[in-house]
Amino acid sequence: MRQTAGIVTLCTLLPLVAEAAGSVPGVPAREGIVVEEPEKIVPAAYNQGFDRWINGFRGRAKAQGIRADVFDRAFRGVEYNTDVIAKDRNQSEFTKTIWDYLDSAASEKRVANGRAALAEHRKLLERIEATYGVDKEVVVAVWGLESSYGTHRGTMPLIESLATLAYDGRRGSFFESQLIAALKIVQAGDVDPRAMTGSWAGAMGHTQFIPTSYLAYAVDFTGDGKRDIWSDNPADALASTAAYLARFGWQKGRPWGVEVQLPRGFDFGLTGDRIKKSPSDWAALGVRDMDGRVVPNHGSASILMPAGARGAAFMIFKNFQVIERYNAADAYVIGVGHLADRIAGGGPIRTGWPRDDRALLFAERRELQERLTRAGFNTQGVDGKIGPNTIAAIRAYQRAIGMIPDGYASLDILKRLR
Repeated sequence: MRQTAGIVTLCTLLPLVAEAAGSVPGVPAREGIVVEEPEKIVPAAYNQGFDRWINGFRGRAKAQGIRADVFDRAFRGVEYNTDVIAKDRNQSEFTKTIWDYLDSAASEKRVANGRAALAEHRKLLERIEATYGVDKEVVVAVWGLESSYGTHRGTMPLIESLATLAYDGRRGSFFESQLIAALKIVQAGDVDPRAMTGSWAGAMGHTQFIPTSYLAYAVDFTGDGKRDIWSDNPADALASTAAYLARFGWQKGRPWGVEVQLPRGFDFGLTGDRIKKSPSDWAALGVRDMDGRVVPNHGSASILMPAGARGAAFMIFKNFQVIERYNAADAYVIGVGHLADRIAGGGPIRTGWPRDDRALLFAERRELQERLTRAGFNTQGVDGKIGPNTIAAIRAYQRAIGMIPDGYASLDILKRLR
């Protein structure tokens, strides 16, 4: 279920956050400046335990079809990487509001760079669009958010990163499955293990595929016998992204969403992806585009308000859910869709945002749930996740105190509960 509170965690937005900070792991912060990484100090016990784990994993990998020579070549020089663990441990409390995210995701610089990338690779992108039926601007937008058009692909060694995360155990089974997939990619001859680089969490190439998604959806668009998403030539990576979006039902020529105006007295209980109506039915309820017109019929649609009643509202369609398969965060989906619209010549989002607000931290979201439940508005659990039960509880509380019942988990609501 989608979060509608406009809160985004770092684990879903790593490429953009890294770029906004001026660096990604292993990449100099500024051109011409060499950044020296501190020497890694790994206790001997970690390496000993890690070596034992590798020996055990070797048998499991062989049982899943990985040849011994491939395994040994891939693991040559691999060590327990404390930098990977530090990044994994320190990501959970980082949050961004939807407007802060979009300020970077669809900045004027990113839009200009996207238009330049589209112009440079237009023939390639038109062939990809014709082959897979996915609008070229959307493919470019994914490329822009995932690696800033190929300039921030990540330089962490994938086998070492995934092995470290699999051994660490917090999400061991997930990362071990990604590691097996990475070894299958090496065994297929698509990439040498030394050239298999990406983010610390295992996302690879121009459009940051994880290994299992690569195995399922990557394509050899150049016809050279390799699905090479790592090289300077972005053809295979961009085509693989289009193939992925096509697989989940992309509708060419139709929007991901349209910014809309809601009428005075609109029932905010009708927002969220569980409620679907035709654009004409929404029009009968007074919903219009930003020029006051009825939204054309692009299929069944929902109303999304990622920052509550004080922010922009969108009528979202099937293509929203398709982008969501790439990354489930609302901010990411809106970021890709809006960036694609801007690259195609569209204008900025016209509604303002509640910039005096900020995203709630995880502990504050738990506190919000606890206080709502104690006040008689049961959230059906305290987990720090703003899902449909918490949104319903917030709406009930807002109605009780005479606020607009938009269900938005704002700092103001928490302060009122306090």
